[in-house]
Amino acid sequence: MQLTELNAISPIDGRYRNKTENLAPFFSEEALIKYRVRVEVEYFIALCNLPLPQLKGFDHTLFNDLRDIYNGFSSEDALAIKEIEKTTNHDVKAVEYFIKQKFDALGLSAHKEFIHFGLTSQDINNTSIPLSLKEAVYEAYLPCLNEVIARLKELAAEWADIPMLARTHGQPASPTRLGKEIQVFITRIEEQLNTLKTIPYAAKFGGATGNYNAHHVAYPNKDWKAFGTSFVEEVLGLHHSFPTTQIEHYDHMAALFDVLKRINTIFIDLNRDIWTYISMDYFKQKIKKGEVGSSAMPHKVNPIDFENSEGNLGIANAVFEHLSAKLPVSRLQRDLTDSTVLRNIGVPFGHTVIGFLSTLKGLNKLLLNKDKFAQDLENNWAVVAEAIQTILRREGYPNPYEALKGLTRTNEKINRESIARFIDTLEVSDNIKNELKQITPANYTGI
Repeated sequence: MQLTELNAISPIDGRYRNKTENLAPFFSEEALIKYRVRVEVEYFIALCNLPLPQLKGFDHTLFNDLRDIYNGFSSEDALAIKEIEKTTNHDVKAVEYFIKQKFDALGLSAHKEFIHFGLTSQDINNTSIPLSLKEAVYEAYLPCLNEVIARLKELAAEWADIPMLARTHGQPASPTRLGKEIQVFITRIEEQLNTLKTIPYAAKFGGATGNYNAHHVAYPNKDWKAFGTSFVEEVLGLHHSFPTTQIEHYDHMAALFDVLKRINTIFIDLNRDIWTYISMDYFKQKIKKGEVGSSAMPHKVNPIDFENSEGNLGIANAVFEHLSAKLPVSRLQRDLTDSTVLRNIGVPFGHTVIGFLSTLKGLNKLLLNKDKFAQDLENNWAVVAEAIQTILRREGYPNPYEALKGLTRTNEKINRESIARFIDTLEVSDNIKNELKQITPANYTGI
């Protein structure tokens, strides 16, 4: 750990930096600056391709040199822009001036006033941020999530035939299978992923109040709406929101954060279930040499990975909730509250990734305690009462539910023998009695 990490205010940049550093290329201050440079450069190239009369003579073979401004963007470049910002007190204007300096160095000074031509800062912010968000989701978030899903699928298959006593309201209920219970979470997550993949990454691009005022007054014969849509969708790969005010309305971004929150909530549910199974001794945990479970109690092996995940995902959801509730609200054509809020998008992503990795670590430490599963089933023969009374219903037996209720709500120990004695008292055929006696807590697990 570096000294800077020891002094970090947030654990996502401190204690957990090794788990979140792959998010830095998308959500750090340097990343935001780089994305802004990328959009500005691509916008200039798009104007050349339109083309505008004053840019018709621009040498298109220089496009690669222009793209090198962002492809080769360095921390030193970011610091240079921050130095310019000390004078401008405006972060996007500092980016514009930086690129103009690069144009001067390339001998392109005659064309540099078409950098940021007709734009407002939100045309850059509301393309840079959704672009960074989209690439973060597909390049960092989904690979991490898919790794956990893959592990869950392995465990669901491995445990497919493990019968398990179910519990509803904390009480013994109709048996199930461990693999199926894991599959429930897999399906829930994947259904939310299907929704996530349908949500557009929307961008605003249209000038100071969204109407292409400056573009239109300079070149009234150009179809600026078509140009903006082409630039946003074909060059940047985003969805063009139109009409807008000065800013993107963030409705799609809010929808994305709500889906991410639901996925986290499903993981919290999973964490709590696995935590409970560990407390019930259904699972042991692999012990790593040298690790300490408790500072006072040497015997303890705590389910800390699932607890860590639950805590981090809870923080992530609190921030996602604020983002989705706040961002779509802006006074009239623009206020500045979205700007500072958007700088925190990386925070819930950081806590989410920490949560996913903690869950994965916990899953990889689980050791199945088959004896405990079998013991719990054997100790709860009352759960086959549902099966017996259902078959009796099928056979038209009078009041089967009440008969089983009378048996199972006594203080007598319900076990294989008492169930068999009860079956022998029933006025049904020997074939039905034999059918009923084949039912056990371990095989009454449905489909």
